[in-house]
Amino acid sequence: MKALVVNAEWRPKKNYTISEEELLKKRAIIGSQVWKNTTFEIKDIPTPNPNSDEILIKVKSCGICGSDTHLYETDEEGYIIFSGLTKLPCIIGHEFSGIVEKAGSNVREFKKGDKVAVESIMWCGRCQSCRSGFPNQCKYIELMGLSADGAFAEYVTVSEKYCWKINDLVNVYQEEDTFDIGALIEPVGCAYNGIFIVGGGFNPGATIVVYGAGPIGLGAITLSKIAGASRIIAFDVIDERVKIARDAGADFAFNINKLDGHAPGDKVMEITRGWGADVQVEAAGAAPKTIPEMERSMAINGKIIYLGRAATSTSMHLDILVSGANKIIGARGHSGHGIFPSIIRLITTGKLRLEKMITARYAFNKIMEAIKASSARKDGKILIKM
Repeated sequence: MKALVVNAEWRPKKNYTISEEELLKKRAIIGSQVWKNTTFEIKDIPTPNPNSDEILIKVKSCGICGSDTHLYETDEEGYIIFSGLTKLPCIIGHEFSGIVEKAGSNVREFKKGDKVAVESIMWCGRCQSCRSGFPNQCKYIELMGLSADGAFAEYVTVSEKYCWKINDLVNVYQEEDTFDIGALIEPVGCAYNGIFIVGGGFNPGATIVVYGAGPIGLGAITLSKIAGASRIIAFDVIDERVKIARDAGADFAFNINKLDGHAPGDKVMEITRGWGADVQVEAAGAAPKTIPEMERSMAINGKIIYLGRAATSTSMHLDILVSGANKIIGARGHSGHGIFPSIIRLITTGKLRLEKMITARYAFNKIMEAIKASSARKDGKILIKM
């Protein structure tokens, strides 16, 4: 089968302390501190055979995630931008859907021909975090497409515990379109987890602000709209994404660089008549620029939900958390808590429409063009059709 394999040099930065486990496994906890000079190559490799608890999936649609873009982009020294768990070489790609081609002998819930969407957080199910109900914080976590082989390939094997049937999506979409929508469940699940599971949700009528109108930010907008937000305000720095945010359901959407000298926080306070935002989602990965604006425009009992990933830090006046009974919450992943089946039900009943998130589709043999296009950050979701 054909697959996109990414490789790089293992060359830890001088100021980065490598742990014994990282050295032993050649797996970096903070990839941007270790992996240098990446290469991307479509290779012919053997089609994998599923183990007894796995299913072999024929991949149909796979989205390009910001983390994939951050493997392609490098800093001035040639190191990848992605700051999370990484082990190379690796078949990348983790936002995908497909058809079950073969099921292992112990698989119970899936059969050949089932349409499936797949979690990319590969949790063990046995450590204390998993058994305590926090699979996204699994002690032995692997990230599909980043530290374990992923789905920019014709076939992939996955444990059945990470898979969910999407057969019923044909009640809403044409057959081929079901796979495109199925590939969006993973990134939308990250927004769902941040807002409703880790973040605790919000009361209908709340004002929601989203910084960053990429796929996770767009997921936050669409979910907040159907959950009863009275106003959704979105910010980005690219005009194309500002328009996509409006199309996805934002009531107000602005290019931060075109506010006529006003700051985003000022615009939020103006729209809310001085009350501020009840929930603010950081999906831009630009904390030094966004957090100061968020903290000055928080409503009483407001929340900041940090979903953007970047190896950075920023200052914050903590008194605002005390005096306003406010919170800042970090969230990762989309596993557990009924997230995938909840999103699937919302789609199959027509409540959640995600197709406006998709702005480009590429054939697999054009994948490098697609990844290059993703670095311009003008699209919502770019899909690779396998």
